[in-house]
Amino acid sequence: MIDTFKTDVKKGLSALPKFLSSKYFYDEAGDALFVKIMEMPEYYLTRAEMEIFTIQTKALIKAFEVEKGSYFELIELGSGDGSKTKKLLKKLVQEDYLFDYCPVDISKHALDHLKMDLKKEIPALRVIPKQGDYLDIMANFKQSKHKKIILFLGSNIGNFSDELAMKFIHQLGSNLKKSDILLLGVDLIKSAEIVLPAYNDKNGITAAFNLNLLKRINKELVANFDLNKYKHTAEYNEEEGVSKSYLVSLEEQEVYINSLKESFYFKPNEKIHTEISRKYNDDVINQIVLNTDFQVKTKIIDAKAYFADYILERF
Repeated sequence: MIDTFKTDVKKGLSALPKFLSSKYFYDEAGDALFVKIMEMPEYYLTRAEMEIFTIQTKALIKAFEVEKGSYFELIELGSGDGSKTKKLLKKLVQEDYLFDYCPVDISKHALDHLKMDLKKEIPALRVIPKQGDYLDIMANFKQSKHKKIILFLGSNIGNFSDELAMKFIHQLGSNLKKSDILLLGVDLIKSAEIVLPAYNDKNGITAAFNLNLLKRINKELVANFDLNKYKHTAEYNEEEGVSKSYLVSLEEQEVYINSLKESFYFKPNEKIHTEISRKYNDDVINQIVLNTDFQVKTKIIDAKAYFADYILERF
């Protein structure tokens, strides 16, 4: 894992324009900060999808087309703290569905914490956590003959460009069988006055989350980033439906990363692109799944139509 981190950091900071992958936000400190982000009044995404999982749980289960006596595997990619998924898991257990829950996350800390929570909250649930890259883990399920329900929530797919999202969903489908289900949670396109505060809150929690990526590089790769010389900023193009987050160098400076034995130069106001957050509508979703092995079966939205859980079926 550390070698991949080193390779990706070197690649990103050597590029023009510079970038760092958002998947490295999630160390122990990053996990804790993201939990705070989800609790922010500005961060509508979690509340909107939580509403779906709380009020429309039966509709979700119905869309899965699973029979109570037939075993299936419920696999969640990027499970985090599992706050929304617990609503679904409790309902499935209460109604005696036969399944195992397999949370997948890059963060061992998040998986350990989730497993401990679930043991207390849903003791009858069998939990099989898997740490690692989503597609690598999914390849291990390819030979399974059981029906699979894949959860990819929180608009995590929005961290990909449309081209990469299409590629990811296609690769995901290659590990699944006919009638397997992908529940894809996505943030819907809306006005900048709603979207931007979710990525640049007034209390600076998002800024701390973004800057923690530099702190992680300092700690794990032995670098000398001065966090006081960088600031977080977010931009949103309402017409395209794309939000982007950056770390901006406040002055001319040079950073040395000891594990790479290399220095990186920053100009004043130079940006490091850290995250893309794509917003969606039916046209965008249909275009993304067009050349994959999935078709849109249905979608379930919250009361404000801020968020949608699309149910895709493998054909």
